Amino acid sequence: MQENNYGDTFFRKSRYVRGILPAHHLDFNDKPDEFKVYESPLKRVSLPRDFKFELDEFKHVLIERRSRRRFSRDPMTLQELSTLLKFTSGITADEFDDAAFNYRHVPSAGGLYPYETYVVANNITSLEKGLYHYNVPAHRLDLLNAGDLGPRIAAVCLDQVMARQAAAVLAWTAVVPRSKWKYLQRCYRYVFMDLGHLGQNFYLVAEALHLAACTIGALYDEEGNDLLGIDGVDESLSYVGVVGRREG
Repeated sequence: MQENNYGDTFFRKSRYVRGILPAHHLDFNDKPDEFKVYESPLKRVSLPRDFKFELDEFKHVLIERRSRRRFSRDPMTLQELSTLLKFTSGITADEFDDAAFNYRHVPSAGGLYPYETYVVANNITSLEKGLYHYNVPAHRLDLLNAGDLGPRIAAVCLDQVMARQAAAVLAWTAVVPRSKWKYLQRCYRYVFMDLGHLGQNFYLVAEALHLAACTIGALYDEEGNDLLGIDGVDESLSYVGVVGRREG
């Protein structure tokens, strides 16, 4: 069977060439929303804002950061999850300002932040098991589906058991229209760069909290989209981070 080199074709066709850049007018009346908000979740869970780190020396965090795939059975705290969400997907200010540009803790092409964050809570103190969406403006978790979803998210991650054993699984989706609005087909390069920036912060914050963390890119895409309840076109599961207490 002949190999389908669609990735090579995209990389070639999305190149910028001096003198023949694509002409494009930005229509701000047609700009996609900057974030997603569920109007009627099953429950709204406000997250604590007392952000503290176990390790404060940045050099130590950089040296010690690594993928850790083994977790203890001890739960993570809601505060630790809050800190992870704040310093990966959250805004830099203490409160969201509808009238201002809300900077975040990671860079993004054009400041468009073309992703959303979902959380599968497996073992978090004061938080029932289930699927949540991270509400950026409110720094809040909105419950979308209650119950033990550890086996399902593990199945999505090519049956990797660590996704079931982790205290929490952060599932990041690519929201392509946010970036395509400005960058057209080239946006696909930037979307995954932006997810990489987010993933690095996830690792560093987890290390500073003395937690075990690992990212996963090997996913059964449609199974993941079905679990999150998204269409897989305008929004599609693209990256996962598992996190929990360190074993031993």
